[in-house]
Amino acid sequence: MPKPKKAHPVTARSTHGVTVFDVAKLAGVAPITVSRVMNQPDQVKESTRLKVLRVIEETGYVRNQIAGSLASNRTRLVAVIVPMLTNPVFSDTFQAIASRLAQADYQVLLGISGYEAAQEQELLEVILSRRPDGIILTGTLHTEISRRRLRATGIPVVETWDMTDDPIDMLVGFSHETIGERAARHLLAQGYREFALIEVDDPRGMRRSDSFIRHLARRGIAPVDRQTFTGLPTLEQGRRGLVKLLPRLAPLAAGASRQPLMIFCTSDTLAHGVLTEAASRGIAIPDQAGVIGFGDMNFAAHTFPALSTVRIDGGHIGRQAAIALLERLKDPTGARPVAMDVGFTLVDRASTRALPPEE
Repeated sequence: MPKPKKAHPVTARSTHGVTVFDVAKLAGVAPITVSRVMNQPDQVKESTRLKVLRVIEETGYVRNQIAGSLASNRTRLVAVIVPMLTNPVFSDTFQAIASRLAQADYQVLLGISGYEAAQEQELLEVILSRRPDGIILTGTLHTEISRRRLRATGIPVVETWDMTDDPIDMLVGFSHETIGERAARHLLAQGYREFALIEVDDPRGMRRSDSFIRHLARRGIAPVDRQTFTGLPTLEQGRRGLVKLLPRLAPLAAGASRQPLMIFCTSDTLAHGVLTEAASRGIAIPDQAGVIGFGDMNFAAHTFPALSTVRIDGGHIGRQAAIALLERLKDPTGARPVAMDVGFTLVDRASTRALPPEE
């Protein structure tokens, strides 16, 4: 049985930890050589580099990024705040950001805001104290304190998943108002004339709902049933929302009307709940009620029936946000202004259908 390697004496636990000077002494090189191995390895002879890396591995040395950042004025750290990671579209965005930044040797600090501007403000207070090189946010709805702090620091900021006429700095997203209007126009063109909404009190989702209702009103369709829930969207909320709409469905079930109810949901999770409750009650989708969601999550094409939705390319948003930030960091004065609308796609599946013309 091979004998275990003898640990270097500096690996014993101490109050100061292993320093660059410890590594240099054990490797028989100057501290500046250790620094070059960590930061500019192409400037060090291969044999020397391997010797230093072996000592680093054996001692467990971790370079002091804070000390390095004092000299370079860079932390190589980017903070990213998303509302939640259980929603695949946000996790796709975060993964794309992290992957692209890693290629440029940046590390990512993740914060979860839960759709709460006040919680985002608390996160930003902690994040800004660590002086990241850049910050990527979800949405454009922030507290006034957050906006003032972000502008005062001069740290590059990219807002995502939204559009606004007053960005903090850079912007990569899409228009929630345009989604609401386009969805209303699309469903009207399919022949729907009876509408209801199921939503949570997320400001961005409610802006889609408001735009949806405004366009219907311009076409002479009002009022619209609006079921609003609190907190993050859940399948249970979608089921409860459909239960509250049952009076609208009863005459359809009795054959009193050919016109199905169209249910516009501000997330695929809510829409999935609607489909689940409909199946449990024997409500035919889309014959008695059409259902459309938002997000095109990974389950949307595989529900029964398959869910019509609005597709957002979260990965594309993340990559473009990371690219915009890296360009700014590379050339703070010459980088172009960024206000990119990545758009969206309306996806028709089996939960909606084109209706025959009214007689």
